[in-house]
Amino acid sequence: MTTALALPSTEEEIWRYSRINELDMSKFASGKLTTTVEGGEGVQLAGAAATALVGAGMHVQPDVFAQLNTDTPDVIALHIGKNKVHTQTVVITHSVDKSGVVAYPRLVIDAAENSEIVVVERFTSADNVHSLVVPVVEVHAEQSARVTYLAINELGKNTWQIGHQVAVGERDSNVRLFTVALGGDYARMRAEVRLVGQGASAQQTALYFADGTQMHDFRTLQSHEAPRTHSDLLFKGAVKDTSKSVYTGLIKITENGTKTEAFQTNRTLTLSRGAWAESVPNLEIETNDVKCSHASTVGPIDDDQRFYLESRGVPPEIAERLVVFGFFDEVIDRLPQSEFLAGIRDKVIAKLGVTK
Repeated sequence: MTTALALPSTEEEIWRYSRINELDMSKFASGKLTTTVEGGEGVQLAGAAATALVGAGMHVQPDVFAQLNTDTPDVIALHIGKNKVHTQTVVITHSVDKSGVVAYPRLVIDAAENSEIVVVERFTSADNVHSLVVPVVEVHAEQSARVTYLAINELGKNTWQIGHQVAVGERDSNVRLFTVALGGDYARMRAEVRLVGQGASAQQTALYFADGTQMHDFRTLQSHEAPRTHSDLLFKGAVKDTSKSVYTGLIKITENGTKTEAFQTNRTLTLSRGAWAESVPNLEIETNDVKCSHASTVGPIDDDQRFYLESRGVPPEIAERLVVFGFFDEVIDRLPQSEFLAGIRDKVIAKLGVTK
């Protein structure tokens, strides 16, 4: 079994509102996921070349889980050469096949100058699997590189996930990080972008939907450390039954981040009286001549929208479905094209508990 660890507690601000006090690491033994990689020909590294890239984006371990992943990572490393465009989408699928396992998958994407790549990473497990997945994603985008990363959480209702995403953008690079979170018991993601080169840009987008007793937990950082950088974050979710969600985000602009533009929006629908959501946006600005905004809303479906539809003969359950779809459309429209997203509306319908 995993040895006793000094786990964080909810008294720490970054773990406030979380379920970390429920975690007993002694219940898990280290193991590996069943993993497949498609479309990685020509960019996937192996052996020492792969492990040498660990740390390309995450220079400091933010907590004990990232440290555990660094100590015993199961590494997939992708390197895209200078001026190269990888035309195939790289699809990585992880499956948790048995209970009592803690696994530490690590994905490193190293994009050289003026390169381009799209990566999809999926996490799946059956509902009867009681395990823990601790993934880390590191992205390093060099000058003018373009990286798109999509994470899809389809874990079963008894699997935990505590993950990190870290992206570093050099001059004039563009990084887009997308998350679709529908599965898991407690699913936490700490998503950070550091824009360290002038003109670098980043987009962070998430769609999440919790039902039953699920909890989705997001902590984000948009760190602007160079002039004329740009970031745009949009997270939208829904909670129903007795499920919960947490979002806390920080836009940080250092004294070097003049003429920065940074935007942060989190909106959550509460679809049941027993559901609960918390949303806390924050700004930390150390310079002038910047443009920033943050917005946060938590609440039920808009009564005016529901009334408008029902007054035109739309049954209440269909009206609710239409309003939820309209709410999510802004996020879905931003997501990269992927065959794995084709059924996203069907999965949302299943969460709503209505029949097509």
